[in-house]
Amino acid sequence: MKITIVGRQLNVFEDTKAMIEKKLAKLDKFFKDGTAEAVVTLSRKRNTSTLEVTINASGTLFRSEVDADDFRVAMDETIDRIERQIRKNKTRLAKRLRETAFIPDPFPVEEEVEEDPGLIIRTKQFEYQPMTAEEAIMQMNLLGHSFYVFTDVDTGNTCVVYARKDGSYGLIEPLK
Repeated sequence: MKITIVGRQLNVFEDTKAMIEKKLAKLDKFFKDGTAEAVVTLSRKRNTSTLEVTINASGTLFRSEVDADDFRVAMDETIDRIERQIRKNKTRLAKRLRETAFIPDPFPVEEEVEEDPGLIIRTKQFEYQPMTAEEAIMQMNLLGHSFYVFTDVDTGNTCVVYARKDGSYGLIEPLK
């Protein structure tokens, strides 16, 4: 697995890098083709360490963000969370999904807009592939987002799936 480690407003020491690489090596058993890429972002605010891991494996994204007292504890919790995501969705990933079901670039281009404070704060642009609503819900859950925009494979329409407060999911489709 290719690992990129980013420190936000802090220096990442070699022993921390080695610990992260060792812990992420445990996940190699799930990604047999060796094309998985992990981006690890470390940051510290006040006395809280935040560690975010995003893994792109053949277009499928796995993500976890953990706040803890130190990065070692956060890394252990992150590995546990990603393993749970993989095990929970293993059957769906193996049986239902096509290799082209997800966006190829997990890190979309972002532009900061410095206009009035009430207007658009950030713009994201990304490519997305046609998929079913079930695939979009799974991708939304893997990313930990509350909604996901996708192109419906059957109709070609741009649709949105979202998580409802009662734990179910909603689908927004345009009228023809």
